Amino acid sequence: MVYIATWDEFVERSVQLFRADPESTRYVMKYRHCDGKLVLKVTDNKECLKFKTDQAQDAKKMEKLNNIFFALMARGPEVDISEVTGKEQLEAQPARKGRGRKQ
Repeated sequence: MVYIATWDEFVERSVQLFRADPESTRYVMKYRHCDGKLVLKVTDNKECLKFKTDQAQDAKKMEKLNNIFFALMARGPEVDISEVTGKEQLEAQPARKGRGRKQ
């Protein structure tokens, strides 16, 4: 088991691991509330990559990684992950006007 120090390296190596063997690669998240730590693990039973954080701001990064893995699993390992971002979801939602009463 290898703890990766930087987020970018963890994402890059995780995607490479998934693309090498998509059938047996797993992605696991574990949150310990008492410690306030989040551990992300990607493994293919031969190599195990881990990233540990206690920063709340890393939750957004985790959400982006989830979107990347959802795209890889749904569209196939050849998909271009540069087009997978959280911006697409925000743009798809219609703009809401105020919550006041209608006039």
